[in-house]
Amino acid sequence: MNHPIIPIARIGSEGASRQRKREAPKGRQVHPQALAEVRTLLGELPRRRDLLIECLHRLQDGLGALPAAHLAALAQELGMAQAEVYEVATFYHHFDVLREGEAAPPALTVRVCDSLACELAGAADLLARLPALLGAEVRVLPTPCIGRCEQAPAAVVGQQPVPNATLDAVLARVGAGQVRHQPEPWLGHEAYREQGGYRLLASCVAGERSIEDVVREMEASGLRGLGGAGFPAGRKWRLVREQPGPRLMAVNLDEGEPGTFKDRYYLERDPHRFLEGMLVAAWAAGVEAIYIYLRDEYHGCRAILERELAHLPAGSPEVFLRRGAGAYICGEESAMIESIEGKRGMPRLRPPYVAQRGLFDRPTLVHNFETLYWVRAILENGAAWFAGQGRNGRHGLRSFSVSGRVRAPGVKLAPAGITVQELIDEYCGGMQDGHTFYAYLPGGASGGILPASMNAIPLDFDTLQPYGCFIGSAAVIVLSQQDSAVAAARNLLRFFKHESCGQCTPCRSGTAKALTLMQEPRWDAPLLGELSQVMRDASICGLGQAAPNPFDSVIRYFPHELEGA
Repeated sequence: MNHPIIPIARIGSEGASRQRKREAPKGRQVHPQALAEVRTLLGELPRRRDLLIECLHRLQDGLGALPAAHLAALAQELGMAQAEVYEVATFYHHFDVLREGEAAPPALTVRVCDSLACELAGAADLLARLPALLGAEVRVLPTPCIGRCEQAPAAVVGQQPVPNATLDAVLARVGAGQVRHQPEPWLGHEAYREQGGYRLLASCVAGERSIEDVVREMEASGLRGLGGAGFPAGRKWRLVREQPGPRLMAVNLDEGEPGTFKDRYYLERDPHRFLEGMLVAAWAAGVEAIYIYLRDEYHGCRAILERELAHLPAGSPEVFLRRGAGAYICGEESAMIESIEGKRGMPRLRPPYVAQRGLFDRPTLVHNFETLYWVRAILENGAAWFAGQGRNGRHGLRSFSVSGRVRAPGVKLAPAGITVQELIDEYCGGMQDGHTFYAYLPGGASGGILPASMNAIPLDFDTLQPYGCFIGSAAVIVLSQQDSAVAAARNLLRFFKHESCGQCTPCRSGTAKALTLMQEPRWDAPLLGELSQVMRDASICGLGQAAPNPFDSVIRYFPHELEGA
């Protein structure tokens, strides 16, 4: 085959032309005004890849949305590809990403929780009526659980919560403008110290308590992770300390499981008890820096932490407060770590485990807020004190987040192993007037649904698995004869479909397919059973593995509802 002869001069000119094209910026060109505005909004915030989500929050807070031009400018400012910035911004529900030419949303957004407890309390009526009352200048959106299930129905106006929301309460909150909701007075650092706070930490740092003694005491107490996984706390400290340094710590304050609000409850009242437990755990595990990951809906809690973190004892490890952006999946420990690193919150494959290679590829101690909240009480009162609590052969204390049809919902500190009937009667004032106990969720959205006839099962780790359920973070949602287990299961599957990160097909497609099948008047139980097995066997993380629990429970325990559908 003959090839054309190209003059050398022409080769040089074509090469130079291609070089010039390569030197030009790829993708969207950065507008100087957008770049200037981005730099102003970021201020002194370091320009680092792991701070991408923090940068996005600053832009959204300042601009009310994330225009395409500003995302391009942010990418240049951080030295990142525009696609990387875009994929992170569009992953999280609380970021309003605007395409070229797309109008910004209204300046004010009202979010109404439509998760189960709020649905039972009338959230659908609020969502139906508020848009007409508020007009086009206010955006009304349904939103997944916002961690205020005991105050159902709950709404958020801008960044301000509206507990026990009514039409009038939401309208009043909108009319209040920028007047901020103030959390109830909490125990500040001075009052906490007056009550003996930080003496435990001081005794540890001074060598009055050895690391081995402290770890043994925690192991003997039987305290397990209270975020839902239930891994023994003392054992986790030991495992992380055995890893080569430097070691890091990540605290899960995302609390996105529908029905769960205990962490917010305790943080709003006694933040330093948690902070001291956190610092003791960091000392025992040899941790050099701590990252607290707080869900975006907890704006009042963020203000508390920002204030109180400034009063930690001298010599404490550096503590970084990171803000979530609306993604339930980030409650999974490795997804949380990805998010802290400024990435999409997608769970990692294991091994390696986060205790070996976690945050920034370093050994990482991951704890839930409440687990750390109990450290001081256990070490001051002794392991036997904590282990000596409990009922029905179980040990320890549990903070139950109780919502639904009970007379007095809220956080109930009760013995581990208490039954749901005892919890309702002794701690919640019984059922609401006109309501009869019909069913309950023992572990939030993921924990399954049981009939009231099974009201004598001890509520604790490992007691509910024989019934296809689990306690998780101890979020108990109580249903009455006015409710339907089928409707509850549909609500939960809508949540799981919405919150699946989409990384693995069994979860991404499985939650969508399950919800489609469940919308039918007659359920195809055999097909749902096959789907359940595939999701449990092949999903990467606990979301996909536990998502079938609601419909599996209905098929197993509430067949009469399906027969009458």
